Amino acid sequence: MTGTAGEPLRVILRMEIHPGMGAEFEQVWRSVGESIAREPANRGQTLVRSTEEEGVYFVLTDWADERSFRAFEVSNRHTAHRRRLRPYRRGGDMAVTEVVHRLEPDSTTPPTR
Repeated sequence: MTGTAGEPLRVILRMEIHPGMGAEFEQVWRSVGESIAREPANRGQTLVRSTEEEGVYFVLTDWADERSFRAFEVSNRHTAHRRRLRPYRRGGDMAVTEVVHRLEPDSTTPPTR
């Protein structure tokens, strides 16, 4: 699986963090994320926090292709990253996706007030 028209493979992680551990989790995630960003096939990551569910975060990470992501997923480096984040997590899941369409904002339309 690869993205449509050169789009990256997008992995979406939903992470449920133990109560009161959000700030520390964010710091550790940033360190882990900086390491993952040095992976040759990684195309970027974003950490977002839910505004509707307390202690829920989503990680959006893009990869050049599924083969590269799957190789990283079973690597010792990834195991070490998961180990560092494990104390903060109480649950979660993962979805591997491909971008079907991307619509950029129309730059000719003036912003609304």
